[in-house]
Amino acid sequence: MLKARVITALVLLPVALLILFVLPEDAFAISVGLIVLVGAWEWIRLSGLVNRVLTWMLLALFAGILVWSYRLPPVYVPMLLGIGCIFWIGAAAMVMMYPKSKEQVGGQQMKLGFGLLVLIPAYVALLYLRRHDAHLLLIALLVTIIWAADVGAYFVGRQFGTTKLAPNVSPGKSWAGVFGGMVVALGVGMVGASIGEPSDHLFSLVAWSVLIGIIAMTVLFSVLGDLFESLIKREQGVKDSSSLLPGHGGVMDRIDSLTAATPIFALSVYLTGWPWV
Repeated sequence: MLKARVITALVLLPVALLILFVLPEDAFAISVGLIVLVGAWEWIRLSGLVNRVLTWMLLALFAGILVWSYRLPPVYVPMLLGIGCIFWIGAAAMVMMYPKSKEQVGGQQMKLGFGLLVLIPAYVALLYLRRHDAHLLLIALLVTIIWAADVGAYFVGRQFGTTKLAPNVSPGKSWAGVFGGMVVALGVGMVGASIGEPSDHLFSLVAWSVLIGIIAMTVLFSVLGDLFESLIKREQGVKDSSSLLPGHGGVMDRIDSLTAATPIFALSVYLTGWPWV
């Protein structure tokens, strides 16, 4: 298992770096769209739908929505990001109240609808970041924040994680892990931002305050993305979203944090004007 996990990671890492930092905008949109489409296929399975014809019809519909999202006029982007963030706030309530929130989680149709709200705003957010003048800095910062939070949460949670965060959804996660992830992400994110954008304005009190707020919100939402997918998998009685990635589960298991973190990160950048505040 460890060998498969390492080999898969070694293959995926250069592919991810190529997509995020090298490909031109159209190729980026197509590549990310294909990944999101695979995530949609996994989510359809997690919703409990097993009919192949309906699955392909839904995937075709989802592909059409992705094309629409790519062509979405810029004026509507903040609204869609806001809808995504509002959904994640509602998802937080479902996670924290589970299993009392089983009725709100709903059946197959409700879960399919959740899939749209999980994946489409994240796709729109990534496109917004890619089209930003500072796209290299912003995408690098987003990925670094999520990675640092995950690493910090793992080590701090393993050492001090006695008080569980959402024991009925993901027993392994703790409040100590969230705190540790937050601290590590803040440190790594601020250092990374100062290296990536070493201009005078970034070192103003206002710019630092805005950056801290963006990192904090991004970390909290990334944890929520992980927890919500865990809830959906628990409802379906499975451990992984699929077995597409040996040693890592499925695509959704790799991007669950990103689906929640990206909309709030992009919306925060839009509302604050960071890094040029």
